[in-house]
Amino acid sequence: MRASNYHINTLKEAPSEAEVASHQLMTRAGMIRKLAGGIYTYMPLGLKVIRKVEAIIREEMNASGAIELLMPVVQPAELWMESGRWEHRPRKR
Repeated sequence: MRASNYHINTLKEAPSEAEVASHQLMTRAGMIRKLAGGIYTYMPLGLKVIRKVEAIIREEMNASGAIELLMPVVQPAELWMESGRWEHRPRKR
């Protein structure tokens, strides 16, 4: 796949709130984008890297007989309200 298909938006300078070197580099490289306080979106390039790392870890876990689990994801209610999904969410009974 061509790099132009990845919609990579790079930055010349790291964001002021980025203190950790990896955060600065991934933001500048267009791998992640800040969505809200402490919440980031993996952009196409970042997601591709994550999938490759997951494949390596999964292969090693399978070789050692370990099992995999998936933890829940927390999302801010404001995003659901903005998209209109808040009114259609399942209610506790």
